[in-house]
Amino acid sequence: MGEAKAPFLRRVLLRNYKSIRQCDVTLGPLMLLVGPNGSGKSNFLDALRFVAESLRTPMDQALRERGGINEVRRRSRGHPTHFAIDLRFTLPRGEEASFKFSVGAKSEGGFVVQEEECSTWRNGAVTARYRIQEGKVQDATFQPWPPASTDRLYLTVASGFPEFRPVYDLLSGMGFYSINPDQLREYQEPDAGSLLLRDGRNIASVLAWIQRKDIQVKERIEEYLGKVAPGVQKVEKKPLGNKETLEFKQIVAGDDHPWTFSAQNMSDGTLRALGVLTSLFQCFDRPCESPIPLVGIEEPEATLHPAAAGVLMSALFEASHFTQVLVTSHSPDLMNFRDLDPDALLVVDADKGETNVAPADEASKSAMRDRLYTAGELLQLNQLKPLSRGNGEPAVKVPEPLPLFPHEP
Repeated sequence: MGEAKAPFLRRVLLRNYKSIRQCDVTLGPLMLLVGPNGSGKSNFLDALRFVAESLRTPMDQALRERGGINEVRRRSRGHPTHFAIDLRFTLPRGEEASFKFSVGAKSEGGFVVQEEECSTWRNGAVTARYRIQEGKVQDATFQPWPPASTDRLYLTVASGFPEFRPVYDLLSGMGFYSINPDQLREYQEPDAGSLLLRDGRNIASVLAWIQRKDIQVKERIEEYLGKVAPGVQKVEKKPLGNKETLEFKQIVAGDDHPWTFSAQNMSDGTLRALGVLTSLFQCFDRPCESPIPLVGIEEPEATLHPAAAGVLMSALFEASHFTQVLVTSHSPDLMNFRDLDPDALLVVDADKGETNVAPADEASKSAMRDRLYTAGELLQLNQLKPLSRGNGEPAVKVPEPLPLFPHEP
């Protein structure tokens, strides 16, 4: 297969986002956020999803879907009144870029985009930049400056300029998935099928789109699915009037020919695996106008037999050759993979409701590199620890205040 694709998102800095007081982590092509239930793994992914949704829809809608800004900004003594997100990434033509903003709370559930900055640079020299403060453009490399507002991200406006369009397309194109098997069983509304929805409710259209685009990619999905659910050979879209559903072909003991089963007759594990595989392989050879540079998946191993976890991990590795993959998990089975790079782990734990996200400590990494233990075995032994300073504080702790808007890249 060769080396994995260079990661799109290289660094994530968060402050006061849900249970995360602050974190600063570096990402690779494939990253596993590992930790117990309730530790805050999903909150890290949700911060990235919030960016994508705030670009595709009004920020007010993205906040309301999370219960409003008072449910998004971190709750703690001292009552922080804002949250901040800072992303560093690489554009397709090799330029480096950053996108940062902070959102403050107002009375009665209101909010304001306090600051926003986007920069691109090449060889250390800025090629494009704008900076917004309290709804006013402070600086920009383009003219004229379209007006800004305090209730939405300016990048949605700046994307009309060619230098910022790739930034918008990539950030808004990030995909995040929590596959719901019940939605895969339901009769589905047909659509264009070029993008799987978060819960998988349009998977029949997406599989048909993948088949039209590249039959070998669809066959690869079916090959992996057959290893997760032995006997499954094919899955197809089946029209039903103005709806559509999934139809499976599966070998049954005692019969030389595959039987046909509807989605309603398939197990949660099989359907979830199909949704995860489709979310990954839809990213292969995407049209340049609709990239999916990153896929985030919550607990892809849920409801799967432990023996299928290795198959799933192989699919995640393969997918990381054409998109960046972030996965949350608390399953030792998924991490019992001898070739798992220790740097692909982010260990997530919580203390008094505050989430810490950090790389694995050196002892954990050394045990994995020396093949003394897998990451899954360390997790079972409660020995997979986050990197720390030795005084209980995370090594990646960002000093207060977070340097959200530096004047240099």
